[in-house]
Amino acid sequence: MADTNWKGIWRNEYGSRLTITDDSGGALSGTFETALSDSAFAGTEVPIMGLHVGPCAQFSFVAAGDIPAICSFTGLLREGNLHAAWHLVADQAVKPPRPGAPPELVTLPWAHAVLTNSDTFTRS
Repeated sequence: MADTNWKGIWRNEYGSRLTITDDSGGALSGTFETALSDSAFAGTEVPIMGLHVGPCAQFSFVAAGDIPAICSFTGLLREGNLHAAWHLVADQAVKPPRPGAPPELVTLPWAHAVLTNSDTFTRS
């Protein structure tokens, strides 16, 4: 199995930035900064921790702000792109508590506390 170099700056299709500064010993470390203004992670650069083996990688991070949230990406490097599924769990969100109401900080019920999707990162 060939050793993959994960170090560098990676951007996804939304402009979020993943910076991997160390990939030694099967571990990943660096930072993540989202480009999405409605994210619990908006406006902060957060440290990541992760693992990798061959073309497979995983990294996670927690929110640095007031909304408790954690996110994990798991993916596969193919033809220079890191295709990754992500899972976000957030205890709270700023949103209208009912239709037509102004946004406020609300505690999310379990069914709305978990989001899952996928992104593709390309090394810049």
